[in-house]
Amino acid sequence: MQAAKKGMCWRLFLFSCLLLESSSQDFGGQTQFICTSVPKDMDICAATLQNSVPGEDLKTTVMQLRETVLQQKETIMNQKETIRELTSKLARCESQSGAEPVDARPGGRRKDAGTKNTMGDVSRGPGDTLTQLSQTLQSLKQRLENLEQFSRSNNSVQANSLKDLLQSRIDDLEKQVLSRVNSIEEGKPGLRNETEQRGRVESTLTSLHQRITDLEKGQRENRPLDKFQLTFPLRTNYMYAKVKKSLPEMYALTVCMWLKSNASPGVGTPFSYAVPGQANELVLIEWGNNPMEILINDKVAKLPFLINDGKWHHICVTWTTRDGVWEAFQDGVKRGSGENLAPYHPIKPQGLLILGQEQDTLGGGFDATQAFVGDLANFHIWDRKLSVGEIYNLATCSSKAQVGNVFAWMETSLDIYGGASKWTFEACRQLN
Repeated sequence: MQAAKKGMCWRLFLFSCLLLESSSQDFGGQTQFICTSVPKDMDICAATLQNSVPGEDLKTTVMQLRETVLQQKETIMNQKETIRELTSKLARCESQSGAEPVDARPGGRRKDAGTKNTMGDVSRGPGDTLTQLSQTLQSLKQRLENLEQFSRSNNSVQANSLKDLLQSRIDDLEKQVLSRVNSIEEGKPGLRNETEQRGRVESTLTSLHQRITDLEKGQRENRPLDKFQLTFPLRTNYMYAKVKKSLPEMYALTVCMWLKSNASPGVGTPFSYAVPGQANELVLIEWGNNPMEILINDKVAKLPFLINDGKWHHICVTWTTRDGVWEAFQDGVKRGSGENLAPYHPIKPQGLLILGQEQDTLGGGFDATQAFVGDLANFHIWDRKLSVGEIYNLATCSSKAQVGNVFAWMETSLDIYGGASKWTFEACRQLN
């Protein structure tokens, strides 16, 4: 009986050592044994159970230890996956193989946000990849902090060893990132020159915007508040104007404006209206090689407008929620019509109206490739369908022309950002 008891204890001791050895292999292959001194003539099981730990409690302790090891092993596998991802991104950073944009449309059909750049006419370099890499490292550090919290709460030797291993890996990766950045800057002078050139361009735009603002201060006294135009000279994600007031709920509408652009392909987004939960509540956009479109509640109608000839054009779109009937007018002449455009869906209130940019999220998510390039003036919105005669008066700058009862074009109704400039409106002066 005594021999059987000793045999059982030796098997339990060997099983515990093998379990510790297996778990230690996950931490760089360094095996550690935890031993307790036992008097020469003392029974091993008696020494193990000298604190009167019942057999069931000992079994439970062993099972908990095994479960902890399995959890740590799973954590290590997750960290290895992250390290592989970092290695892949480092390789892409070094080779400067930036991803090509995907041709997509608004409302969930656009490019991945990670491919956006500030200026649409500047090529993408490894900077975007480095940004992603920095974010990944930050994520890895956060996961390490969570692991440290787990270590403090469980006080396990395995968790401490894993924390030390991961911290070492993170330090090595950060050194690699710094080394790659330095090598790219030293080995690719063209990239550094391009970055410096972008900085000079944006600095010049800021300076120009300030000079124009100063000039406008003296010009406003001699110009009516509605006789102005906005100019967006470049495709950027920071030039835009924000309407100070929101739109009401509308069951019909007419939106009219003057546009001048020779941008290709596509003039961009003259305006976008987003509400909570729907970024494409009301949008006018001509993007890529697609025709100009109007979106209402993310439903699309193609418009028969041809305006990118560098000349001023007056455009109007009318819409009613009943059957979703719409009409499109260019230069006072009806060019097209249709129906079933978001039928029985009223335009929602409490949104944000932006001129010059397409919103992916409420008030943001601008994409430089979808920005409007050109001049915009006399932007008006009504909560009813205008007649053909009323639209003609607007297009011919008649003294009978009405102003929008929902939004009327006034300098005091807009906040302008990013270097978009204001000038005296010239189109109606040319017609009269």
